[in-house]
Amino acid sequence: MSVETTPEARASELAEELGTVITEMDAYQTFEEAKAAVESDEELQAEIREFEQLRENFMLARQAGDATNDDLRELQAAQQELHEQPTMAEFLQAKSTIELKLQDLNHTISEPLAIDFGEKAGGCCQD
Repeated sequence: MSVETTPEARASELAEELGTVITEMDAYQTFEEAKAAVESDEELQAEIREFEQLRENFMLARQAGDATNDDLRELQAAQQELHEQPTMAEFLQAKSTIELKLQDLNHTISEPLAIDFGEKAGGCCQD
């Protein structure tokens, strides 16, 4: 006796398979390696903590109305310096690459689901 698969079960199955295939993509592997490199770099982790503290202080000052343009420039310079660290730069590039690939996949998945609500509305709104 064959068991029929419901559309919901099949969609779940395909989603799980897609997740597995994504983890096999070069872009995903590169992202994971770059992430691990950032996480294991103690110096970089210290710089990240310093930046996060600076950002937190800036946010608190901004909420209190005490933040200045100099504070903002200092924060931006610290962020730029952090992002220019080779390990961090590689991570950010890998992250951007995988995000773009995931956006493309999302678009491909969503395309058949799109509904032109303007067309469905009819009446005076159509040319």
